[in-house]
Amino acid sequence: MSELDQIDLKLLELLQQSGKLTTKEIARQVNLSHTPVYERIRRLEREGIIKKYVALVEAEKVGKGLIVFCDITIKEHTKEIGHQFVQDIMASKYVCECYNISGNYDFRLKVMVRDMKHYQDFVLNDLGSIKNIGSAHSTFVMGVIKHDYAVPI
Repeated sequence: MSELDQIDLKLLELLQQSGKLTTKEIARQVNLSHTPVYERIRRLEREGIIKKYVALVEAEKVGKGLIVFCDITIKEHTKEIGHQFVQDIMASKYVCECYNISGNYDFRLKVMVRDMKHYQDFVLNDLGSIKNIGSAHSTFVMGVIKHDYAVPI
């Protein structure tokens, strides 16, 4: 992987603000011509620094207004059990994020659902079907103060 210079960092900053910017618009903002900007962006994609481009959707407007952080402990800690847990979580369409954490819990899930009844259904049917869960502790989000997808550059 190549070293990132100030222009690369500026490109990443601009693309994190708006993935819909054209190469021409970006080139103007970094004072380069179209071709070197295009080549730099392709290199950043090829090297996996830019993972993908997405549209950010307003959760409440698509019926997913309840955010829950669910902390999970698993009963046994073996490679096979951990791998199976990860596969099961990856298959859940309601789990938006999953982190393997230290402390009192093994995993932290960010779950987005319609309402409390929908979350209850998730706990009973989705989590309830995963073997080896020892406990689950839920924290319900009352309001979002700051939510930013951009990586600080």
